[in-house]
Amino acid sequence: MRRTSFADMNCSVARTLEVIGEWWSMLVVREAFNGVRRFDDFQARLGIARNVLATRLQSLVEHGILDRRLYQDRPERYEYRLTEKGRDLYPVLISMMRWGDRWECPEGGPPVRLTHEKCGHDPDPALVCSHCGEQLVPREVRAEGLGAAPARR
Repeated sequence: MRRTSFADMNCSVARTLEVIGEWWSMLVVREAFNGVRRFDDFQARLGIARNVLATRLQSLVEHGILDRRLYQDRPERYEYRLTEKGRDLYPVLISMMRWGDRWECPEGGPPVRLTHEKCGHDPDPALVCSHCGEQLVPREVRAEGLGAAPARR
């Protein structure tokens, strides 16, 4: 069954889901952040069906998330690298990980630990205001613009 397209919605969240909302897409992006570049390596790490992986990679390339580069002529083989647009998904990926660690984590604790290489500590990623540095909380942020829903009173 074909899902509904969000491409024409006047909402950045919906348009983002149009690009990365398919199953497996963010896991492919996660693996690209972990240095995976080749089809067989994505397939081995994710255990994803080859046809599904091919479709996801093609979509991520078409949307400018990954760049496809020839690395071997005979037979032709390609690798996939994150573009600037793809690298901008890092905060999204980390936010998803943080949410999963808090709400969907197995008994033994988070399956992955991040370490900030510059200082050697485990970061606690937080969304902060770029102006004042305060952590953003939903009740203190107002949505404005053509895509914003009318405020509730």
